[in-house]
Amino acid sequence: MKIAKKIAIVLLVVLVGMQFYRPEKNVATGDYVAAFETETNPTPEVKAILKTACYDCHSANTEYPWYNNIAPVSYWLADHIEDGKKHLNFSDWENYDAKKKDHKLEELIEEVKEGEMPLKEYTWTHGDAKLTQEQINALVSWAKDARANY
Repeated sequence: MKIAKKIAIVLLVVLVGMQFYRPEKNVATGDYVAAFETETNPTPEVKAILKTACYDCHSANTEYPWYNNIAPVSYWLADHIEDGKKHLNFSDWENYDAKKKDHKLEELIEEVKEGEMPLKEYTWTHGDAKLTQEQINALVSWAKDARANY
């Protein structure tokens, strides 16, 4: 029992320590998706879908929920955001070449159609990010039209 108590104390100390050393937040100022939206010209409906279901993890700005202030959740969210931006970063759109833009839109279509995006973990706490079939169709149609430019 002494070992279990020592382990519990060490874990508690680590957990408390994690509260003071949090990952950097993904927060931008200004219009962080302007270049992307100007170039791809999404409809107002698609803009709303992108804002609700995509931009938190795939842009330079995240609207954090209250529970992000609690470690280890803050670390878990930071990892998800970093991974999301690695795959597609709408804020970095202007730095992609035409071939990469086409490929990213192709992946967007595939992931949305297959129900892989937005992630289930995200939609658990962001119910409005669950896409209806109508929203999926609108997003896919827009992305196919945008791909024609590349």
